[in-house]
Amino acid sequence: MTQKELHAQRLLNEAREASARLHTRRHFLKDCAFGFGSLALGSLLQSCGLGGSGAPAANLFDPAHPLLPKLPQFAAKAKSVIYLHMAGAPSQLELFDYKPELMKLDGQDCPPSLLEGKRFAFIRGVPKMLGPQARFAQYGQSGVWISDNLPHLSGIVDEISFLKAVTTDQFNHAPAQLLMHTGGPRLGRPSMGSWVTYGLGTENQNLPGFVVLTSGGKFPDAGKSVWGSGFLPSVYQGVQCRSEGDPVLFINDPKGMDRDLRKASINAINKVNEEEYQEYNDPEILSRISQYEMAYRMQMSVPKVMDITKEPQYIHDMYGTKPGEAHFANNVLLARKLVEKGVRFVQLFDWGWDSHGTDQSLSIDVGLINKCRQTDKAVTALILDLKQRGLLEDTLVVWGGEFGRTPMMENREGKQNPFKGRDHHTEAFTIWMAGGGIRKGTSYGETDNIGYSSISGKVTAFDIQATILNQLGFDHEKFTYQFQGRPFRLTDVHGKVIQEIIA
Repeated sequence: MTQKELHAQRLLNEAREASARLHTRRHFLKDCAFGFGSLALGSLLQSCGLGGSGAPAANLFDPAHPLLPKLPQFAAKAKSVIYLHMAGAPSQLELFDYKPELMKLDGQDCPPSLLEGKRFAFIRGVPKMLGPQARFAQYGQSGVWISDNLPHLSGIVDEISFLKAVTTDQFNHAPAQLLMHTGGPRLGRPSMGSWVTYGLGTENQNLPGFVVLTSGGKFPDAGKSVWGSGFLPSVYQGVQCRSEGDPVLFINDPKGMDRDLRKASINAINKVNEEEYQEYNDPEILSRISQYEMAYRMQMSVPKVMDITKEPQYIHDMYGTKPGEAHFANNVLLARKLVEKGVRFVQLFDWGWDSHGTDQSLSIDVGLINKCRQTDKAVTALILDLKQRGLLEDTLVVWGGEFGRTPMMENREGKQNPFKGRDHHTEAFTIWMAGGGIRKGTSYGETDNIGYSSISGKVTAFDIQATILNQLGFDHEKFTYQFQGRPFRLTDVHGKVIQEIIA
């Protein structure tokens, strides 16, 4: 045997010895009983038609090949999703929801009727009303009102469908983000990207089905839970990639180990995992095997697809990218490259949109403007680039935050903050969608004359989730996963498809 083969065999023997030490009588009785119970329950559920996604039996979860492409429940209009989440909640009143009547109230005391019986994160006492801190104009054949904070996006409004009356019941960042992405404000539920890859698999077996990219210097307030797999097998959780340095940590071979030796080590580990699975029938062991094999294949594919330096100069000019930096525009370009290579769900989180007015970077009149300057060009380029490549019709692009901002100024402890800012607001905010079978150049929903309450076309996070799943070919009420004795779904017991924005 060669030196490499001897080393791999030694790794295998050590792993087997470690595994054998775990096989105590108590361990055997506990895990094997669970394994046999899972087998019996799985057979019973499948015979009753309750096993997983609601798709035909051939498309149910295959633990040996969890990421193979699967058929949706019905013909889909979209094959992939790019979800752009502006973490912190951008102010709809400075971007999309034009309210000239609010300007007339600027500086006046907030009417008691807007405060009584309401809960706010930071407003105390009687705040002042705050008029729009931007200029608005109508654009496109659709005549959509857009502020001068988004000069690039204003040129493509006829590709977009705006939801102007989105509501939520969560006014703190972490639970609101969890609700938007997992269908619940508490930890433990699978993220939307995990549901999508569970239902559809991925078209490229050398790349993850669900990729996450972050910018802005911090994670979203809800942390990595917003791309976790919850009670779904862990193979469906989002894989976080970086836009600078190695795209995935530890993707390169360690010093002193070449690719062949690494493959031999993975084979040895997976051999032990296979033996464990044969004994205990735990599907998480198969997820572990799949993840080891995916990690090995990613060594070849990920560095190539994540390298934006090979893109032509006109693309860099179009997006405003800065190769080698952790930059929002880089991530947006990477999102296009990833869906082009068959990745099913790409989630971008950009931190820094919280506009309280406690300092200049978190203000409406400085911080928000800076965030728009950092993102507007790249987001617009994404829509145009997908369209010119013939990808927009198959790719659903979603943009939004976790809640809106109040029409009155924030005032902590009854004192006005030093800079202009707005508090968290649950009753009205804007999210937009484009591509993937969504109607072009339309607005749905309306708020009152100061942007405080949704008065028509009111939708929730569950409705948005139901609509995204619908475009991917799933009935959100029938797309389920059996857990703790009942079928769970992304939209819980809520949600309706927003038919008004579907082409």
